[in-house]
Amino acid sequence: MAVPTTPPRAAAHCRIAARASTPPVTAGGRPWELPLALLAERGMVVGGHRGMGMNAVGAPPGARVGAARERENTLLSFGRAAEHAAVAFVEFDVQVTKDGCPVIFHDDFILTQKTEVLFERRVTDLLLEEFLSYGVQKEPHKVSKPLLRRMEDGRVLAWSTEEDDYLCTLQEVFEHVSPHLGFNIELKFDDNIIYPGVNLNRALQTVLQYAGNRPLFFSTFQPDAARIIRELQSVYPVLFLTEGGTAKHDDRRRNSLDDAIQVCQEYDLHGVVSEVRGVLKNPSAIIKARESNLAILTYGQLNNVREAVYIQYLMGVNGVIVDLVEEISNAVADFSKPDLGQSTFSNSVDMGRKHESFSQQQLGFLLRLIPELIQQPH
Repeated sequence: MAVPTTPPRAAAHCRIAARASTPPVTAGGRPWELPLALLAERGMVVGGHRGMGMNAVGAPPGARVGAARERENTLLSFGRAAEHAAVAFVEFDVQVTKDGCPVIFHDDFILTQKTEVLFERRVTDLLLEEFLSYGVQKEPHKVSKPLLRRMEDGRVLAWSTEEDDYLCTLQEVFEHVSPHLGFNIELKFDDNIIYPGVNLNRALQTVLQYAGNRPLFFSTFQPDAARIIRELQSVYPVLFLTEGGTAKHDDRRRNSLDDAIQVCQEYDLHGVVSEVRGVLKNPSAIIKARESNLAILTYGQLNNVREAVYIQYLMGVNGVIVDLVEEISNAVADFSKPDLGQSTFSNSVDMGRKHESFSQQQLGFLLRLIPELIQQPH
């Protein structure tokens, strides 16, 4: 994220919403907190990845995992996710434009093409008006720039989906998505840039101005951003994102699930969002997190596999972020149902006892049932 400044023209498109002065509340009137009251009440929560799931650009025809028909990170995708009662929240990516407007977009760079020339711009180097000119337009008379995407292998492909929607701002998401749907706002920063603290602070303060009275928590892979957003406010939970040891970084704080838990303890964060393979390979970290009153959520391709999600449920993982939103949310709702004759409260207590008494030997046996899933690169 760049240091934001806000010229009058951008401000007209991107009004500053009032921050909540009191914690958000649930429909029942209780303060909404991610760790751990709501999670204990629901057993395991399901979040929609970038809405109804990420777009697998270039995926084979008929691919299921990660191939949502709606364009990811759009009002259309968030609205569809909100229609599923079992979905607690949507996860989406926020960056701040050069003129100080938080927008919803995952990739660090946005690409288009004119004739045979490829144009690639960093999102945080764009003015809001420039950013919104990519892809389908909200106002039909406006000329749009074709939206392309660079794949991990370097290929650049047309970014097309069955159902399209325009790029949007954080303000629009707060205004137009059902207030009953929770938000997991991922604060995006480029792994290849070292950000001075003042840059992080200004960008994060810009995002905070939009936080409102709804279920909301922040997450980020950037350890210093996590620390700063925690210091700037005490209303919304902050979770630390980690690959859980499935990737290596120069910053040692990012290289394992145990390191992530230590970051949470040091910076007084509320929990960890780990790549699912990191948790499956290190189940003892769940016990360590629980002892520190930290929530554990996961993301990754394995969360689109019902059996892998069920194992996490047995292990005590608090929530999963998924691409197959309807399928997995329905599955979690099924195996999270309380036993007949038990109240929800007593079931949640028994569930907690079951997790606590679940031995490492039993966990190891379950994990060996799907070793090929854990070892596969996703």
